[in-house]
Amino acid sequence: QVQLVESGGGLVQAGGSLRLSCAASGNIFSVAAMGWYRQAPGNERELVATITRAGTPTYADSVKGRFTISRDNAKNTVYLQMNSLKPEDTAVYYCNADGTYYRGTSWLNFTSWGQGTQVTVSS
Repeated sequence: QVQLVESGGGLVQAGGSLRLSCAASGNIFSVAAMGWYRQAPGNERELVATITRAGTPTYADSVKGRFTISRDNAKNTVYLQMNSLKPEDTAVYYCNADGTYYRGTSWLNFTSWGQGTQVTVSS
């Protein structure tokens, strides 16, 4: 099994910044894509940003130019730098990763989610 642990959420005023981190642990062989999703009350979970192992990012239109996703492959960690935060960015942010891990003598694919971290932006 592969676990994802997020950190860095909190309360910030509009226009402020936060940096989220998510570290993957377990019998990992390789982590491929990593990403961030968010879910606001009453809404479905939506994609915020993803990044390939090679470092190619994609962003939701709503966060382009304000959020930056990055990763450290040596640490199996993904980051989300959030600047110019808006009240509509308020949500629980979830980390996601997929890749390959060891179990016994086998290599298996995994897709894991973090437990979520609350981001609240006040107006």
